[in-house]
Amino acid sequence: MDHLLTGSVIAFLITFSAIPIIIRVAEMKNLFDIPDNRKIHISPVPSLGGIGIFAGFIMGLLLAVPAGGITLQFLTAAFLVIFFVGIKDDIVVLTPLKKFLGQFVAATILVFKCGILIDSMYGFMGIQQLPYFFSVAFTYFTIIVIINSFNLIDGVDGLAGSLGLLTTSAFGIYFFLAQEYIFAVMAFSMAGALLAFLIFNVSPAKIFMGDTGSLILGIVNAALVIKFIQVASNSGGKLYLPSAPSVGFAILFLPLFDTLRIFTYRILSRRSPFSPDRNHVHHLLLEKGCSHNMVTFLAVTFNIIIIALTFMGRYLGNTLLLMGLVSVGFSIISLLIYTNRTKRRKLFPLSFKKNLEIETKVITLKTGTSGIEAEEIAK
Repeated sequence: MDHLLTGSVIAFLITFSAIPIIIRVAEMKNLFDIPDNRKIHISPVPSLGGIGIFAGFIMGLLLAVPAGGITLQFLTAAFLVIFFVGIKDDIVVLTPLKKFLGQFVAATILVFKCGILIDSMYGFMGIQQLPYFFSVAFTYFTIIVIINSFNLIDGVDGLAGSLGLLTTSAFGIYFFLAQEYIFAVMAFSMAGALLAFLIFNVSPAKIFMGDTGSLILGIVNAALVIKFIQVASNSGGKLYLPSAPSVGFAILFLPLFDTLRIFTYRILSRRSPFSPDRNHVHHLLLEKGCSHNMVTFLAVTFNIIIIALTFMGRYLGNTLLLMGLVSVGFSIISLLIYTNRTKRRKLFPLSFKKNLEIETKVITLKTGTSGIEAEEIAK
């Protein structure tokens, strides 16, 4: 318990002390996130908060972990790779390919040096053990999607940090009870750093975490959830948890489901999965008139409810639980999209129809899709 408190307190104090300095340096060097037609904020905001998060997190982890050994060594290496990818993207902007390559290198370290591997489907659709090649490929996919999920959900003041605080706290509690102290300290160190960061990131935000923060938050959660599945699914372990993959998915539900949904939609629309748009769940909530704080509150509350319901239904099995989670996710998103479209049509019936016709023609010309398909994309 002392290690957890030490790690989280050190992380909190370092991040809390670093953020004001980072804000001043960003203002001196003109390092801002500049508003555009896709972003929500209306004035330039420093976007290097991830440096403070990483500083607090890594110092808390290294100083408080009881006996890290080789696992801690390679975990730190993977985190450093992502940190440098993020900070370079915040300052000079990387292409999606270069960001992907950096994430691929970090995932390689986790898989082959840390033993972070999904080697079973744990009964989902009747599938158990996976072939080695497929398990490696699936693990790579999972890590990269989770890394990007926190990057993509970071669109509203306090949202990514609050969801990260929830997920790392949940994993930290489990690993403490399961006596997996390296991962428990890792989780609570990140939670301490995020708590300090949120003091400056609650709307109106004084600083953003940027890609540096969101990417490091993503890879930490990727390592935590896969390790959680490995440990909790072991029926002979210290803290066996039925349907552990479903519970892990529930803990990361909002950022992970929203990212998978958006990636699928973009690919089906013949676009890059990394191309920007305003179709994320936080955009849908903002369109309904919610403030930044309300969006964050609703998102975190919804994720807590999902975790609680999944945990209570853990004996139902992974197939039923995962299908249920996906169904709930699509139902909520469909409801938000439908009510927003109805609202727009009632308020601006003529402009909505005119803009829809224009967007449909543009998409038809750019993609060569049929009129019906283009109209669906435009909507």
